Amino acid sequence: MQFFSKKVNSQNKACPQCLKHSFCRRGFTLLETLVAISIFVTSVLALLSILSQGISGANYAKRKIIASYLAAEGVEYIKNLRDTYVLYSASGAVGWNAFNTKVAGGTFPSSSVCATANGCYADDRNVSFSDSSLPMTDLLLLNCTSTTCSNAPLLYNSSNGKYSYVGGVNSGYSRKINVIQISPNETKVLSTVYWTQGSGTYNIVFSDNLFSWVE
Repeated sequence: MQFFSKKVNSQNKACPQCLKHSFCRRGFTLLETLVAISIFVTSVLALLSILSQGISGANYAKRKIIASYLAAEGVEYIKNLRDTYVLYSASGAVGWNAFNTKVAGGTFPSSSVCATANGCYADDRNVSFSDSSLPMTDLLLLNCTSTTCSNAPLLYNSSNGKYSYVGGVNSGYSRKINVIQISPNETKVLSTVYWTQGSGTYNIVFSDNLFSWVE
């Protein structure tokens, strides 16, 4: 009986060791698998987040570059208008006064729609360079009804790559021009382009000071 008892005790002592080794090995394997899966999923999510931010950043950079060109174009419209009046009028002074009448109401301080807080937008639909009689003087300066000029979105024509107010689809950009008369002989032009990306609204501003002589 004593021998049998020892044998049983020996088996009882051996079993926990056997169970311990076999099940612990399986338990650690499962735990390691779960940890590995967690690390993998976290890595994939982090990579997707980085890729998403990269794509978003690239799109923002692309749209900002386009906005920069559009803002510069707004300033060039007004500069070209000034040059046209000053170069082709009876005298520089006459041309300068005609220019200010067009963009600023002809008085100091200015009183035209371009001189208001909402500003104006420059529509070139009537400008034809086949017309030799001062084509830029046909430029339309129309009222913006909001601070972002959202009433007049720029339209993009994919067939010719141009932005205008006639023909095309809404580009998501709007442009307003503000004119500030610094003095009777100096007029400041600000061209602001707005666009929306994601949940944010962005803008970029170009400006230039124009004087009563040709630069």
